[in-house]
Amino acid sequence: MLRTAGKELALAPLQDWGEETEDGAVYSVSLRRQRSQRLSLREGPGDSQVLRPNADTFLHYRTSKVRVLRAAHLERLVWELVSVDHEQDPSFVPAFLATHQAFVPTARVLGLLLPPPPPPLPPWVEMKKTEGQDLSFNKNVRAVVSVLGAWLRDHPQDFWDPPAYSDLGSVCTFLGWAAPFGTEALEAEKLLGDFLEEAEREQEEAERPQASAGPPGTAGTLDPDSPEGCLEEEEELVQEGPELLDFSVDQVAEQLTLMDVELFSRVRPWECLGSVWSQRDRPGAAGTAPTVRATVTQFNMVTSCVLGSVLGAPGLATPQRAQRLEKWIRIAQRCRELRNFSSLRAILSALQSNPIYRLKSCWGAVGREPLSTFRKLSQIFSDENNHFSSREILSQEETTEGPQEEETPPGSLTSKLPPGPVPYLGTFLTDLVMLDTALPDILEGDLINFEKRRKEWEILARIQQLQKRCRSYCLSPYPPVLAALRAQRQLSEEQSYRVSRVIEPPAASCPSSPRVRRRISLTKRLSAKLSRERGSSPGGSPGDPSSPTSSLSPGSPPSSPRMRDPPPGSPPASPGPQGPNTKLPLALTLSCPRIPVAGQQGSEARVIRVSIDNDHGNLYRSILLTSQDKAPSVVQRALQKHNVAGSWAHDYQLFQVLPGDRELLIPDSANVFYAMSPAATGDFMLRRKEEARHTSVCPT
Repeated sequence: MLRTAGKELALAPLQDWGEETEDGAVYSVSLRRQRSQRLSLREGPGDSQVLRPNADTFLHYRTSKVRVLRAAHLERLVWELVSVDHEQDPSFVPAFLATHQAFVPTARVLGLLLPPPPPPLPPWVEMKKTEGQDLSFNKNVRAVVSVLGAWLRDHPQDFWDPPAYSDLGSVCTFLGWAAPFGTEALEAEKLLGDFLEEAEREQEEAERPQASAGPPGTAGTLDPDSPEGCLEEEEELVQEGPELLDFSVDQVAEQLTLMDVELFSRVRPWECLGSVWSQRDRPGAAGTAPTVRATVTQFNMVTSCVLGSVLGAPGLATPQRAQRLEKWIRIAQRCRELRNFSSLRAILSALQSNPIYRLKSCWGAVGREPLSTFRKLSQIFSDENNHFSSREILSQEETTEGPQEEETPPGSLTSKLPPGPVPYLGTFLTDLVMLDTALPDILEGDLINFEKRRKEWEILARIQQLQKRCRSYCLSPYPPVLAALRAQRQLSEEQSYRVSRVIEPPAASCPSSPRVRRRISLTKRLSAKLSRERGSSPGGSPGDPSSPTSSLSPGSPPSSPRMRDPPPGSPPASPGPQGPNTKLPLALTLSCPRIPVAGQQGSEARVIRVSIDNDHGNLYRSILLTSQDKAPSVVQRALQKHNVAGSWAHDYQLFQVLPGDRELLIPDSANVFYAMSPAATGDFMLRRKEEARHTSVCPT
C-alpha cells in the first residue's frame, strides 16, 4: 500500500477482522497497520556504507494479522503458554499466571506444563557439558523454563503449599535437569528455603504459651437495655498508659500508613478475584483469601479506634469531645498527604457513622476550618458517578512524579515517583466481583472464557503496580503508638449506638452538623450507570439488595434496629459504615461490561440473586438475567455459580422471594425476565422439586 508523503492514511492502527476457531480454541483476529520504510545503502562517515531510509515521495505500510486467544480448553491454554507469540499477544502469559487460580489449581497446571525428564544415559556413556549446551535444549523445554521463571518471580505465593511444598519440589526437580545452572533453578531453590524458614517461624510462634487474658479492645458484657449499664460501660472504657490521641497527628498517621503498606504489600492479587473473594462466606471457607481479610481487619480496626476514642472517653465535656473530632480530621488530612487512602476512608467512615454523626452538639463545637477540611475529604469518596472522584484522584496519584534527587540515579523508580499511594482495596474487590458476575466462566463447547481473565488481569496488574510503588515508603515503626492502637478499646455496633445515646440523648437537629451526601444504594448507583450508558433517565429502584458482594467486611453483624431507624431530628445518614464492624461502602464501577440491575424495568437485562434451599444458609449468588432467559437456563447458571456438581436443571424449581414470607413459583417453560414480579426485589431460591414444600405460593 503506497501513499504520497505527508498524507497519512486515515485508518486505525488496529482493526477487528473476526474470529477463528482452531483445535478447540477461539481467536480474535485483527489487522495491524504499521508504517515501514525501505532502506538502502548510503554513504556514511568516511568510506563506510550504512543503511538509511529512501528519500522517496511515498510512505509504505505493512498490514499484519494479529491473533489473540479468547477461549479454549485447559490443555490448549497450557499449550499456549509455551507456544504463544509474545509480540502478537504479550498479555497472555501474565494474564494466565495471575488468574489461573480462578479455574485451575497450580498442581494441575504444572502437571500439564512440565515435560517428563529425559531417560538416563547408560553408565558407560559420559556426558560432556559445554558452555553451549543450553542451545541444544528443545525449544519447548526452554519455553517452559522461561514461563517458570516469570511465575517464580511474579507469583511466588502460588507455590506456598506447606508442609510438603510438592508443587515447588516438582519445579525444582524439572529445573534441576532442564537448567541446572540457570537463574530460574537458583530462584526456585531460594524460594523453597525461604518457605521452610517461614514455616519454622510460624511453628515456633504457635508453640509459644499464649496469654490467658482476652484480646484487648473488647468491652465487657452488660445489659444492653439498661441505661445504667450504658453508663457503667462508658466508665469501664478507661485504659492504662497513653491514649492514641495523646500522640501527635504525624505519629498516628504515619503508623497507620506503615501498617497499611505492610498489609497491602502482602496481598496476593489472585485472592481479590471475584470468584475467590465471593466464596469467603461459604461454610468451611474461613481460610479463604487470608491476605485480603487482613486488610479488612485493619480497616475495621481503624474505624473502631475512631469510634472508641470519640465515644469511649467517660465524662468528657462537649468541647473536649469536639477537640477529638478535630484531631481525627487532622489525622485524616495527614493520611491524605501521605497518600494513604485506606486509613483515610476508614477514619471518614467512622466519623460519618451514625453513633458519631448524630452527636449534634459536638459537631456544633467543631471549628469552621476543620469542618471545611472534613467536607473536602468526604468529597473524595463521594457516591456521585459511581465514585468517579476517588478513582480519578487515585489515577492522578499513580502518575504523580516527585522531585528529582541528586543522590538517586535518573530513571530509577525512587527518583521519579513518590511513595504510594495506598489504595482502598474495596474498590478493586467490587470491580472484580461485578466483573465475575457479569461475564460467564465457561462458553459454548465447555471453553474457558479467557477474555474474562484478561479483563480481570487488567485490574490485578494495577494492584501489583501499586504494591511496587508502596515499597518506596520510608517509615519506621514507633512502638508506643502501635501499643496504643492495640490497647484502644473497641465497641461493637450496638454498644457504640447505646453509648452515643447516653452521651447525647435524641434531640432536635443542629444546623452546625456537617452535611454529607446520603448514601446511594447499590441498586441506584448501578441503575444510574446503566441509564447514562443508554442515554435514558434512571429507572426506579426498589432498594438496596444487600448482596454479600456489597460488603467488604466478612462476618459483619446485622445492623441494629436503632441504626436503621434513627431518632427523630437526627442528621441524615452519611456514606460510611454504621459501626466498627459493619458493611463498608464499596465503589462500584466497571469499565468493560454493562451491568443492569434488579428493579430497572426499562432495560433488557438485570442482575438477580439466587440461593439454594439447603443446609448452608441463605447464601446468594448474583447472575445476569436477560429478557431471553428461560427458567432452565437460569437454574443451570445458578447451580454453576453455587458449584453444585452433578445436578441437572430439571431437578430444581425456581421461586422468587416476595415480601411477607411469600414465594412466586416460576414455571419451567416461563421467561423469567417477564414472569418475575417487578415490584419485589430480585431475590430467588432454588429448591429440589421433590422437596418443594411451601406455605404460600402466589399464582403466576
